[in-house]
Amino acid sequence: MVSLLGHQDELLRTIERAFSADIHVRGNEITITGSPAEIELASKLFAELVALLDAGTELSPQHVDHSLAMLRSGAEERPAEVLTLNILSNRGRTIRPKTLNQKRYVDAIDQHTIVFGIGPAGTGKTYLAMAKAVQALQAKKVNRIILTRPAVEAGERLGFLPGTLYEKIDPYLRPLYDALHDMIDPDSIPRLMQSGTIEVAPLAYMRGRTLNDAFIILDEAQNTSAEQMKMFLTRLGFGAKIVVTGDITQVDLPSGTRSGLRVVREILDGVDDVHFATLTSSDVVRHRLVGEIVDAYARWDADEAASAAAAPARPARRDRR
Repeated sequence: MVSLLGHQDELLRTIERAFSADIHVRGNEITITGSPAEIELASKLFAELVALLDAGTELSPQHVDHSLAMLRSGAEERPAEVLTLNILSNRGRTIRPKTLNQKRYVDAIDQHTIVFGIGPAGTGKTYLAMAKAVQALQAKKVNRIILTRPAVEAGERLGFLPGTLYEKIDPYLRPLYDALHDMIDPDSIPRLMQSGTIEVAPLAYMRGRTLNDAFIILDEAQNTSAEQMKMFLTRLGFGAKIVVTGDITQVDLPSGTRSGLRVVREILDGVDDVHFATLTSSDVVRHRLVGEIVDAYARWDADEAASAAAAPARPARRDRR
């Protein structure tokens, strides 16, 4: 009961805030009073939390929030099944999906050759793809992992950075290294990279190659041009799998350059064995405020677009000469 309700009833208070029903706990008995719909939903939530405990999960407020969101969505998948799906374990840490869309994204990677993971920051697009890549390598489904991203600056310039080319591009690839360190023994990473089993390189280095028996991840794909996206996708070789991740709301390309991630869905829509997984602010697994920030910016962008559409066209200036 202590595990179910949380330290100092932290989880119970989280549940109470989510329902208008009255929830009373006496000993090992929980009583729910309210409308039939609220009673049914709250009962299902407690049943799923008990199932998570039975599976050895240490409950947190996030487990409550994610379980409730899945139950309210009416999805076929049970929250306990989603939240106990282990992808990878390393040094006592287990990586698993935390939302329904994340679980469907992970399933799509298993079922398709090319998967696009599109969504805002903090939704686990790259992290889960990296975990699936390491899992595939450990299971000997692929011989190597290739991680790449475009070296496009977010308001800065590569030329101003000190050092060699590799030192200049290292900041762009650092997030991929960081994720690798969470999933593989850090002492073995240099050996795996030296042997070519793991390769981390900028997108420009992919040109002219055919990548067989590899798990290839293209991160920050919103910063590719349409031509770069075509170049990358056509590197696919036999026995390979590609995962492309990006956020179409955070494009750092020069003005006038169309994002390859924005157009590829129109181009490849309906192509067999290609899947587009969409993640939303409800799938953000960083700080709670990140999801609210994403939603606030989406509303602001919509208002700006509506204002621009409603504004009268400015008359053309006449040349007085």
